Amino acid sequence: MHLSAGEGQAYWLINDRHTFKAVGAETGGAFAVSEVTALPGFGPPPHIHQREDESFYVLEGEFEITYDGRTVTMGAGSFVHLPKGRLHMHRAVGSRPARILALYAPAGVERFIEEAGTPATDGALPSGPPEMSALERIVAIAGKYGIEVPAPPAAATAAG
Repeated sequence: MHLSAGEGQAYWLINDRHTFKAVGAETGGAFAVSEVTALPGFGPPPHIHQREDESFYVLEGEFEITYDGRTVTMGAGSFVHLPKGRLHMHRAVGSRPARILALYAPAGVERFIEEAGTPATDGALPSGPPEMSALERIVAIAGKYGIEVPAPPAAATAAG
């Protein structure tokens, strides 16, 4: 298998463009790799992958990761590994998009991104933050793929 720059199935999920370089069907389910271009300022809510470990290698820009009760800002050349079962969140920060290489092991998260996302058929960027209905749809689909999105503390308090 060989892909050149810019090749691979691509999907928008929230403000992140995922271009898959390898998926489970090609790796015997061992792993999936995605080049992610993340627009600054908005990212997925805190979530937990119950099935796969997730690792990020920053290619350019700045990427903020929150896990284990701390937040770190990572620049080009930085790496983080997040074992499954760990609550985390991430987003691009700064004034320009960030690019990361994301590795998921075992594979499977690519099926979630394909179902919850939107095919990226051109180079156009999203016009702004996603609508709440889009986020609710993504959260509803996430559980099917072993991704837990805990309610924010204020919502949990109000509900309980």
